[in-house]
Amino acid sequence: MARPDSVRLTEIFFSLQGESSRVGLPTVFIRLTGCPLRCGYCDSEYAFYGGETWHFDRILDEVAKHPTRTVCVTGGEPLAQRNCLPLLTTLCDAGYSVSLETSGAMPIGEVDPRVSRIVDLKTPGSGEVDKNCWDNLPLLTAQDELKFVLTSEADYQWARQQVEQHQLAERCPVLFSPVWQGVSPTDLAGWIVRDGLPVRMQVQLHKILWGEKPGV
Repeated sequence: MARPDSVRLTEIFFSLQGESSRVGLPTVFIRLTGCPLRCGYCDSEYAFYGGETWHFDRILDEVAKHPTRTVCVTGGEPLAQRNCLPLLTTLCDAGYSVSLETSGAMPIGEVDPRVSRIVDLKTPGSGEVDKNCWDNLPLLTAQDELKFVLTSEADYQWARQQVEQHQLAERCPVLFSPVWQGVSPTDLAGWIVRDGLPVRMQVQLHKILWGEKPGV
């Protein structure tokens, strides 16, 4: 069993945040290993297996090498590791501004309240819509964000229905993202403007800058 002060980690790297309202900010990314989902468009399959056990002190030492106070814990699915929770608290206690990127398949209620939770809601096109943890929606606050990755106009219409039915934009910022090299960003922009949805469109800045590869 993992020690209570360690996690299985695939990589730590320093780059620009490519998504969410923090887009463009220099950020240290901590990518944990493992994920129970298999979305058809996944861009981090290399994080499903392997990795290395890192103690929290080693993680803090590595993060401190970089000139930023902004940290993102991602995966894989970071919450699949129970010790992700104390890691998030440790980072907050160290004075970092911390965001968590989670698939939305795991409960978020125990995440440290200082963390900005970036939660996916999986669409039918992901192949994993049945894994959504719908109990997460009432827990979202203004400091969190809800993300839809869209593979088609049918996904867009499904996402639009969820936004309206659950009044999601009144809970937190809502992000609509076109799947990389799938849905045309121009088409998605047109649908959002046509329907006047209270959502923020985002594209994956890091892929535009450096392509689809690890460590960016």
